[in-house]
Order: sequence, then structure tokens, then C-alpha cells
Amino acid sequence: MPERILVTAARWWDGTSDAVQSGARILVCDGRIENVGCDAAASRGVPVLDLGERTILPGLIDCHVHLSEVADTDLTDALSVRTLAALAPLRELLDAGFTTVRDLGGASQEPLAVHLRDAVAAGSIPGPRLLVAPHLISASAGHGDRTSPAAGTTTLGAVADGVDEVIRHVRNDARHRANWIKFAATGGLTSPSDAPDRPTYTQAELDALVGVATDLGLPCAAHAFSDEGIRRAVSAGVRSVEHACLATPDVLELLARSGVYLVPTMHVVDIFLEHLDNDDFWHDKVPESREKLARHADNLRRHGQRVSACTARVAFGTDAGMFPHADNWREFPAMTSAGLTAHRALTSATSIAADLLHRPDLGRIATGATADLIAVPSDPFQDIETLHHVDFVMCTGHIHREP
Repeated sequence: MPERILVTAARWWDGTSDAVQSGARILVCDGRIENVGCDAAASRGVPVLDLGERTILPGLIDCHVHLSEVADTDLTDALSVRTLAALAPLRELLDAGFTTVRDLGGASQEPLAVHLRDAVAAGSIPGPRLLVAPHLISASAGHGDRTSPAAGTTTLGAVADGVDEVIRHVRNDARHRANWIKFAATGGLTSPSDAPDRPTYTQAELDALVGVATDLGLPCAAHAFSDEGIRRAVSAGVRSVEHACLATPDVLELLARSGVYLVPTMHVVDIFLEHLDNDDFWHDKVPESREKLARHADNLRRHGQRVSACTARVAFGTDAGMFPHADNWREFPAMTSAGLTAHRALTSATSIAADLLHRPDLGRIATGATADLIAVPSDPFQDIETLHHVDFVMCTGHIHREP
């Protein structure tokens, strides 16, 4: 027999509309939404879960997390240690209402995120559904190259130089059953031997990388801070650009014209800027990071304003792992403080994020959609910080957290 439940609440938001609606009556059947605005006849005999004076929303989506890089572990730790360390963040993300996350890899040699994805899908561990890029593909001395000069010829990270090597690394990630391919098109702030305002791959290398990924049916996400790296990534055919913290308005509009999604990761930039003068914050970090941040601080402070003014499709992503995963909800107030409307912030983590991920069944409350539902105490259009108080989570029709 089909398993049905009727979820009701005072208010609901469908993932696309400009405001919440009153009187939620959402009929869930076998992991799907069977009916929205369900009438009494359709729901006769169905168990009812009444969430009272709450607002029901679609399950949230974070398009940029790192589960293989967790505080108090490093890349030299055993795979088992790093796997166990990822279990708490997985639960924290789901507890917070993030029913889907995209893990964009790291410098680990093992495809840890793939194993986590499969374990969650099998029901072996609790967590959001995962879409993963197994590695961050990077040029030598680029953002994903974690090789220490003292290590000699031992390379740490998915380092690939030249057309043949980048093709081989993409195919290797496909062998690991990747959902996405992630690469570094520019340097970054937290890596020792590159610069965020410089590209690290040639156009020919990026054309080959994205071309073979496309042949394999794998969309590409580009770590790219600055204009030239973004231009090259867009020309190669990427689906999303991550960060773009130093991008000029003209280049952000290039994303809009090209149909490329922008994942601006604002909160993590705010964290680094707030701690620029805090010696304790930097004591265990790459020394060059603080120097690079100071050099680009004025430009980085204008990142949110530029994103707010641009017309690119903004998808929610946080870079959680660079800070505690339980704080990823803070991206919402970071976005609205920068000038994005509540509607733009909310759709970035629901319907627009789902579109980026090629998952139109997610991020919406609509007939036929996957039954990912969360609830918060008040109207997020009026109080964006209510998203810190998620107290009901349903993922694929299964209740994970109940008030």
C-alpha cells in the first residue's frame, strides 16, 4: 500500500513565488508530493502531521560544501579518520534543513565524498543527498596543489598540467562515478603558491577539460576569483563559477549573458575579512593567506555589492568546511545584508539551486516534486534569520526531524 501523510501548517512557500501563502496542506505519497492544497476528500483517512504556526519551505540546497576537509583533520590523516570526521557535519547539514548538498571536492587523493554519497543513499548514515565532484583538479602551484616543497616528488592533490593530463584526471573522476567535475581556473586565498587575481590554466587546457567532461555527461564547476580565469572558464563551457570575489561587474554580466550560474560564497569572505587583524585566527593557516587577503581586502569588501547588482543567476553555496558546517545558514543574512532581496536569497537555495544541479524535482513544493520539506517558526521574507531555527525536516518523504 502507498504510504501517505498530509503535512499542514499555517503558512508555506513553494520555492518560486514572491511571498508565502497561508494554509499549507501538502499530501506526500511514497517520497513524492502528490497534491498541494489538498482538499478534505483527497486526504480522507490519511494521517495528518500539523506543524501549527510554522512556515513550510522546500528542502534547502547548498551548492558548495567540503566534507573531506573538516576541522581538526588534515590530508595526512587516514581515510577512516576523515570519514568519521565527516559524519557529524553530514547530520548537522540535514538537521539545519539542507536536504541536498553539492560537495566540490578537495585535495584528498581518495574520492571520500563519493563514499559518503553512496552511504547516505544506501541509508547507512544520515545526511543530505550528495552530488559530488571527487577532486579539485588543479595546475601545479595552483589552488588545489597541496604539495609541500619538502615532499620532493610526492604530489598531494589532483594536480594536472597540459591537455593530456587534464583529460586523464577528468576521466579518472568519471571512473569514480562523479556527478560533477571541479577545477581551479585561478588561484585562491588559502593556497600558498598562487594568486587569486591570476589564471592558472590556459584556454587550451580548459577547453580540453570541459570538453571531455561534457562528452562524459558531467557538468563543470570552476573555482575562479578573477576576470581572466572566469572568462576562460565561461568560454570553455562551465555550468557554474564559484566565488568570483574579485570579478568586475562586466564579467559578472558575462555570466548572465552566457547562462552560467554564480555561486558567490559571501559568508566565508566576511569571516576572513572580519578576522584580518586577529592573530589567533591565522596561527594555524597558510601564512600567505593573510598577506593575500590584506592585499585584496578593499576589493573583497565590494564583492557582495557587485553580486547584488548583477543579473546572473545566483545559486546558494557556502564553502562550508572552511568554517563549521552548522553555520552555513549564515549565507542567507550575508546575502540580504549585501543587498540581495529575500526572494533572491531564498530561491538561490531552492528552485535556482535545483536548476543548477539539473534536478527540477528538488527545491519546489509542487505536485510530482520530491518530498523534501522543512519548517521554520516565522515568515523568512520578513525575517531571514528564521532559517537558523529549522525544526522540521523531511527528506524524500522520510521525517528526519520533528518538532
